Amino acid sequence: MRKARSGSKIRRKRPTPAVRPSLAPSPPREGADGKAAQILDGARQVFLADGFDGASMNEIARAAGVSKGTLYVYFPSKIDLFEALVRSDRDQQAEQMFPFSDDDGDPGPALARIGFGLMRNMCSADHLAHMRMVIGVAAKYPKIGRAFYEAGPKAGAERLGKFLARETARGALAPLDPQQAAEQFIQLCMADYFKAALFCAAKPDDEAAIEAAVAEAVAAFLRLYPPGSSSTTPAKGEA
Repeated sequence: MRKARSGSKIRRKRPTPAVRPSLAPSPPREGADGKAAQILDGARQVFLADGFDGASMNEIARAAGVSKGTLYVYFPSKIDLFEALVRSDRDQQAEQMFPFSDDDGDPGPALARIGFGLMRNMCSADHLAHMRMVIGVAAKYPKIGRAFYEAGPKAGAERLGKFLARETARGALAPLDPQQAAEQFIQLCMADYFKAALFCAAKPDDEAAIEAAVAEAVAAFLRLYPPGSSSTTPAKGEA
């Protein structure tokens, strides 16, 4: 092996840097693109199994069946990917958890159906794990906490508020502030069993506990806003 001459420098070949797009479009939500939906499905599996900190983009790419380069085209960072997943899942669940129709008569059964759908979803093992994950990273990554709140609790309360406003307009409920009343009903549903399940003090998916919690929430809510009440509490924006 030849030795380098005195004073000469040995040139070493620099490794080629990994190529990543410097700019990427906003992460598309599930359903907007088949490949994005495929990536989100894989990411959901990995995040639930390994948690946010334990999940890697390499593992997510493998679970999704895409190359790492393709993954970065759609989602330039793990934070962006998790935020997109949070918004996608919460958007879909808001539609599923707050179903109501023009055929609903007595608000009591409709509220019981809505409350049961809400709680059955929120108290599932996967949702509880997802929520614990969001709580764990929200302080460090506020955009993730904001995404969860905006696409989950806020969107759900807004959807429920529309139903309550309609029921009030037709005299089925006492006058109320739809948004405030929606928040109250959701909190009544979550008052006991949900918190116990969230902190692992109760088992998830306990339908008997869910039914009991929702029945108590509906009864309490209808005591607050009974049909035919003489209450004149104005809704926001009303004189």
